[in-house]
Amino acid sequence: MRIVRFTPTQKLFHILLMCSFLVQAVTGTARMYIETAWGKMLAQPLGGYEGCLVIHKYIGLFMLFLFVCHIAYVLFISFTKKLHAGDTLWMQGRDLKQFFSHLRWMFGGKAPSFERWGYWEKFDYWAVFWGMTILGITGLMLYSPLETTALFEGWTLNVALWIHRIEAGLAMLHVFIIHFAVAHLRRHNFPMDQSMFAGDANLKLTIEERPAWISRLVVSGKLEGMTSEDVPVTRRALSYVIGLSAVAIGIYLVVGGLMNFYQVSW
Repeated sequence: MRIVRFTPTQKLFHILLMCSFLVQAVTGTARMYIETAWGKMLAQPLGGYEGCLVIHKYIGLFMLFLFVCHIAYVLFISFTKKLHAGDTLWMQGRDLKQFFSHLRWMFGGKAPSFERWGYWEKFDYWAVFWGMTILGITGLMLYSPLETTALFEGWTLNVALWIHRIEAGLAMLHVFIIHFAVAHLRRHNFPMDQSMFAGDANLKLTIEERPAWISRLVVSGKLEGMTSEDVPVTRRALSYVIGLSAVAIGIYLVVGGLMNFYQVSW
């Protein structure tokens, strides 16, 4: 049996964000490492340095558009639906308590009883907001340098470039190492968490990992309406192909970037 975790709209937002982020990671890394043989190899299929720049600009604009659409979606949901506290992604006091309870559990303590969203999932969600804000502002400044310098001093472009690079690097490291590890390498999910692609999760495993959420659904009588049969094998296979491909690309960029870091003129 499966339990629904994500709506079709939420799945669409995730797949679009994932694909656009990967494109930005590849094109941005290729441009930053263009002095190296590895960077040239990344850039060559995409039209070289200039081709990567064009792709990076347009996908960046698309990501900003997607970000605005998501904010509109969140506002719409907030005003049209009354969400239970357990269904909201707002940080709450219990998230901090569960963080420390989780640490104690790692050293033999009692496991915390998670609701629909764990504290790490909320952190990942809100990290996108501050990341998009920083990358969006600096990216727009770098998008058209002449217009930017008509409004600000020329040195602000240098500052914007470095802020953009540092934030992008931190985002890549977080997504490709921490997010991938937490989402896919935990005992409940290994070798991959399919819920964001399939929209549902294994009910038995969810009862173990998120007992507070399941208990709430049982008490409210909503559990039965949120369960379904196992997903078709073809859809499950497609989830693995998409998800593991993203993981492979991310790991390749991190390893390649670290191995060639010393060759870049900073």
